[in-house]
Amino acid sequence: MQKLTRIITLSVALTVVSGCSYVGVYKRDIPQGNLVTQEMVSQLQPGMTQEQVVYVMGRPLLEAPFDASQWDYVFRVDKAYGGVEQRRVTLAFDPQGRLANIEQEGDLSQALPIDVDSNMGPATEGSNPMLMQPDESTQNVAPISTQPASQL
Repeated sequence: MQKLTRIITLSVALTVVSGCSYVGVYKRDIPQGNLVTQEMVSQLQPGMTQEQVVYVMGRPLLEAPFDASQWDYVFRVDKAYGGVEQRRVTLAFDPQGRLANIEQEGDLSQALPIDVDSNMGPATEGSNPMLMQPDESTQNVAPISTQPASQL
């Protein structure tokens, strides 16, 4: 009888403990692809060259492997406690490499549900990464000596 009581108590305790670990799971939004906004798409005009489009939109996420006349810009956010939001802009170019057609999917006018920290991530194109280094006075790191170890 005592053995049965211990087994049932242990089973209930393990069930309760394993169930508690699910409550504290942290999830976060996962953005993927090209950042696509309505402001970017509104700058596109038919007749623009591919270089001009790259300047406005950046390099496309997908280029058709057998036909370089179609570029796809896809942005997808997998929301932690919700659904998936997807935006897609497909650009078609004529044989001379000029923008001919713009197709949009998704609501580009909505604000993006991502937090952007200006201090994190890669440096922006054209900026000097050495000027973006943290100030030495804010770091608690001893300076590195340039003298050989034999002279120290």
